Parts: sequence; structure tokens; C-alpha cells
Amino acid sequence: MTERPALTPQLDRTRVMAILRSADASGLPAVARALAEGGITCLEITLTTSGALDALAAIRDELGPGVAVGAGTVITTRDARNALAAGAGFLVAPVVDTEVIRGAADGGIPCYPGAWTPTEVSTAWRAGAAAVKLFPASTGGPAHLRQLRAPLPHVPLVAVGGVGVDRARDYLDAGAHAVGIGSPLLRGADRDPAPEALGAVTARARTLLDAIRATPAVQEARR
Repeated sequence: MTERPALTPQLDRTRVMAILRSADASGLPAVARALAEGGITCLEITLTTSGALDALAAIRDELGPGVAVGAGTVITTRDARNALAAGAGFLVAPVVDTEVIRGAADGGIPCYPGAWTPTEVSTAWRAGAAAVKLFPASTGGPAHLRQLRAPLPHVPLVAVGGVGVDRARDYLDAGAHAVGIGSPLLRGADRDPAPEALGAVTARARTLLDAIRATPAVQEARR
């Protein structure tokens, strides 16, 4: 394996990835701006969204290098190629596909594959994942994450799937390196990006980051 890509700096710094998923991508640029204004600078655009790749490129160009914009639901090598061609800075998947992971690693691109069991986590890590997405996290909750961390403390885990703004600290306390949050942050602002809705997105982003910064594990890591 080539050298493992480092974690996306914006994810490593803020400990949160915002997941932008919608029926279509028309409202995502406005939501991305609102999230960035609130301090969340690691954004995943899921490929299940109609027009995702065009939106990814537009958001990346508009927000600049301070905001990391990646592609989610990358489950094939073709998905990966298309996402990278659109300018994705990282790849996220709900599954472990070693071909996708190794291809990203060979190109120096962080990949965050989804895993649930110790075997899946280990397989993803050995293939070159920058971190492993525990998915779906809420099925087993923080207790499951804590159990995975015990034998695999060297693998950074990102808790994704059913993680609410009010539960982020629970996963970080259990040993997650970061969390991924979608609809609890957006709350329909992607479908109706009115100023009030976008302002609420920014406020929730700030509230979430304040809670993350107050987590003992995050405070300890920054000393």
C-alpha cells in the first residue's frame, strides 16, 4: 500500500462532517454557505442527490480551499473517478470496497468507508482508509463504538448515521474521532433555503461546535 493519506484537515480540526443529502442539489450551495458561516468546514455531498457532482464543483469553487468538499455514497470505482474529476477532496462510502479505498489512497485522497464489525473496520484500515466511518452508528450507539475501540484503538472512527446534534458528545466521549451529521443540521433547509432556515442552520452549526469543543477528549487532544 502507498502511504496512508492524512485525515482531511478540516475534519481533524472541527471533528464534524456535515452530510448534504437531498432529492436535488439546487438548495445545497446556500446550505453549504450557511454551514461554513457557522464554522463547519468539512462537507460531504452525497451522490444519491440529483446533480450532486455539479453542486460539489460549484460549492468547492465558491467556498475556496478553507472548506473541504467531498463526495459521499461512493460505492464503485466509477463513482470515485467521477467524484474526483468534479474536484472532490475526499471520498465517503457506506461500505468497505477495498478497490475504492486503495485507489483513493494511491492518489493521496482520504477515503472514509463505512464499517460495522471489527473485521470490516480492520479490512478498511488495512486497505488504506484515512479513518473508518462507523455506520450506522445509532444502531449500536456509543456503547458499540466503545467496544470497537477497545481492540482497535489505532483506527480513528467517525460516527455516522442517526447521530443528532445533541448526541455528538456521547460518541466523542466513547472514543469517536469525529461525527458525521446530516438532516439534524439541515432540517429541511436544503428543500426551502429561506433566510430564516439558513440562519437556523448556522446557529445549529455553532451550537454543535461549541459542544464538541467542550468534550473532554477533544480538549485533551488540543493540549
